[in-house]
Amino acid sequence: MQLEDYFEVLSPDDIRIKGHRIGIDDVIDYYLEGYTPEEILAELPSLNLEKIYATITYYLQNRAEMDGYMFRLAREREKRYQEWAAAEPSPVVQRIRALKAERARELGKHQ
Repeated sequence: MQLEDYFEVLSPDDIRIKGHRIGIDDVIDYYLEGYTPEEILAELPSLNLEKIYATITYYLQNRAEMDGYMFRLAREREKRYQEWAAAEPSPVVQRIRALKAERARELGKHQ
């Protein structure tokens, strides 16, 4: 099986299923969680079983490389999450939080 038959390599860390915006990591994540191909299809109905089986087959035939790919993606997602969590909230978020706190205080006074 050739990678380019079923997948588009947008970058070394962004491989998508041809004709979709779905990354192969989405299918692989479900597979590693124990989902069957049919269950994956129920979660990602824009795919078909052929593409799901192709992704799983490619993963199994290239497990070490794909595990590295999945690790890099997970590490990058965690990095982005940590950056987001450390950033100061936008003025809109700050205002919403202030309104929620004010509402909670008001509700506390009336009880």
